[in-house]
This record gives sequence, structure tokens and C-alpha cells, in this order.
Amino acid sequence: MKKQVLAATACVLLSSAALAQQANEGPWMVRVRAVHLNSSNDDGTPLNLSIDNKWLPDVDFSYFFTPNIAAELVLTVPQKQTLSAGSTAIGSFKHLPPTLTLQYHFTSLSGFKPYVGAGINYTHLSSVNLPPGVDASRNSTGAALQAGLDIPVGKNLYLNFDVKKVYISTDVSVAGAGIGTFKINPLLWGVGLGWRF
Repeated sequence: MKKQVLAATACVLLSSAALAQQANEGPWMVRVRAVHLNSSNDDGTPLNLSIDNKWLPDVDFSYFFTPNIAAELVLTVPQKQTLSAGSTAIGSFKHLPPTLTLQYHFTSLSGFKPYVGAGINYTHLSSVNLPPGVDASRNSTGAALQAGLDIPVGKNLYLNFDVKKVYISTDVSVAGAGIGTFKINPLLWGVGLGWRF
């Protein structure tokens, strides 16, 4: 019986601490992450195209409309990718992929805050360097899906784990004639820190 009372008391204290922390937090959250981009390299052209997988930095800004509902804007700097045909590098480009999601945060887990989100991504390709006669469309708009977890590690400070599936594609042409669509559609795994204020 004592063990049950102690366990119940501990749960109440943890929940109270979590609620107190939420009450002291503002509506804004900024996260900084290291993100690994893993492209699906789904090529609909006869060129067997692929890009390299890589680590990249990102920063996001979230605004909490309620304790459960937030919007997140994810930003980074233009990232250079090497484009290959088969095993041969044939060029490169930079891409800037800001992503906006609407999230639902679960707040009943004693401070641990998992969340899910969905939204839209816009990607712009720049500094495109391809063989003569080969070209790719510069803009892509697609869906973005997200799941993550914020773990409190200090006052208004959180350890963050995040995964996103982002739908990015470009139409490829040779000598002005379209030859298919190259779908990058990366899976993005991230880890970082968030500050709520």
C-alpha cells in the first residue's frame, strides 16, 4: 500500500512540475539541430540520377497558439548537393528548402512532449551546374510530414529529436525535351536543442 501511495505521489509531483514549467514558458520556441538528409533518389529519367546524403544545420521557429497546437517554420542555408548519373558525378546544385508545419503536441507525459506535424515545403534550386544540354526545373512545392520529441533538460531548455519526410522533385530535360522527374523526397533525421520563451 505504501508503495502505491508513493508512486501516486511521485506522479502527482511530476505532473505538477510539468504544469508549472509550462505555465512559466512563453509561446515561442527556437530549436537548433544537426540534420541528416537521406534522399530516396527515386529517378523517373533514364539517367539513373542520385544525390549525396549529408549532414546539414537547421534552425526552426515555433509559435504555440495553445499548449497543444503550434506552427513551425524550418530554415537552413542553401545546401550544395552533388548530382550523379550511376556512379559518375555529373554536376551539382544548391537547394534552399524552407518548410512550414502545423503541429499537435502531447502534453500529458510528465514533461516529455512528443508531437506530430504536417505542412508544406518549398524548395528552390540555385547554382545549378549540369552538363551542356541538361537542365532541371528550379522550384518544387510538396507536402511535409513530421514527428518528434522534446525532452526537458533545464529551465525552458529541451533536447529535441525530430524526423521529417519532405517531398521534393525536379523535372529534368535534355536539349529542351523533358525526360522525366527526379524525386529527391528526403527523410530528415535531426537532433538538437530547443529554447522556449
